[in-house]
Amino acid sequence: LKLQFLYFIGSATHKKKMQSPETSFPKSKIKVVLLENVHAKAVEMLKAEGFTVETLAGALQGDALVEKLKDARVVGVRSKTKLTAEVLSQCKKLMCIGCFCIGTDQTNLDFAESHAVPVFNSPFSNSRSVAELIIAVIISLSRQLTLRSHELHTGTWNKTATGCCEIRGKTLGIIGYGHIGSQLSVLAESLGMRVIFKDRKTMMPLGNARQVDTLEELLTTADYVSLHVPDTPETRYMIQKEQIDMMKDGAFLLNASRGTVVDLDALAEALKSKKLRGAMVDVYPKEPEKNGEMEPQGVSIPLAGLDNVILTPHIGGSTMEAQEAIGIEVASKIINYMNKGDSDGAVNFPNITPPATKPGMHRILNVHRNIPGVVRRLNNTITETGNISYQSVSTTDKIGYFLADISEEISDEVISKIKELDTNLRTRLLF
Repeated sequence: LKLQFLYFIGSATHKKKMQSPETSFPKSKIKVVLLENVHAKAVEMLKAEGFTVETLAGALQGDALVEKLKDARVVGVRSKTKLTAEVLSQCKKLMCIGCFCIGTDQTNLDFAESHAVPVFNSPFSNSRSVAELIIAVIISLSRQLTLRSHELHTGTWNKTATGCCEIRGKTLGIIGYGHIGSQLSVLAESLGMRVIFKDRKTMMPLGNARQVDTLEELLTTADYVSLHVPDTPETRYMIQKEQIDMMKDGAFLLNASRGTVVDLDALAEALKSKKLRGAMVDVYPKEPEKNGEMEPQGVSIPLAGLDNVILTPHIGGSTMEAQEAIGIEVASKIINYMNKGDSDGAVNFPNITPPATKPGMHRILNVHRNIPGVVRRLNNTITETGNISYQSVSTTDKIGYFLADISEEISDEVISKIKELDTNLRTRLLF
């Protein structure tokens, strides 16, 4: 399959620059840059499509990142590479972004949307891995396993039941009942726990789980509180001293969501005062950019050294199964978008799932400013020259995404007219 792309930007500045004839891009000229050790399966899939793929083991920031991405059509990242508006504004050739993780807060979604760049992620592929880790941690904290293990490693035998308990019959409070929270709910119930949850939306409870109306109700009821929320203005530091004070004496707090959700200093004080019996933290407000010693990278954790506190280095979804599944899911979305214009699963972009093009047809993919009458103008522009075999359109508040399959005999003329429309952000001819 030969793949060709034509790019047109609607601003007058870009029009002045684009005096040369449109350029055809075979797949080998589509450069894909994958950072942060994206799974080998994703690399294999993208290379099999004929794309030129460059991989990096770590994250990049600032000028180094811009330099690496200046010729890239596709970029793939995990959680540490920050695709800010400043960075994206200098990536003039970028066509789509793959976030090989659940979260997309490392990417400026609004800027990408307004510049016709869809962002794809993997919203559920590591859900099971995170849920299993939380179950393991709940049991470990309840039995003080890390303490007993450390004591034996340092030469102390301390066989005791003091402070240890079963989890059967205890109440787990889940904050955020999405893909991970609901999986955790099922696993916890299978071990005999009662489950309550708080979510900003009304959710269908699984099994015997029960949704509560307020965060206060959850905090005052649960023996274990586990956080599974995204990083948003509403969730930032949603657990501070005031909320910890609401929790039951001797309860446990677990955070494997985002590092900005819990005030770690307040949590440390609650553990020192024995208000809480234990905690687990997998994510932090500031995390090292690479593996190794944290202090030289300016990172410290106020919970370090406290008893019955499990600290893990953002490994909630770090299993071989999860990383392979994420690689396959995000790479598939990138391939479908590049090959067919299929934007299904984009988090910042109108979603369209088109069929394959028929023989003799070329596909026009147009991203435009979403203003009244723009689809009519696009249709008029095409039908002045010929017929439309297939058409689909979808919009967000800011942009519209318009697909049309037309005869290859008229595609050059049509696309030349579409690029002149003042609503045009980017137009691609695909065949």
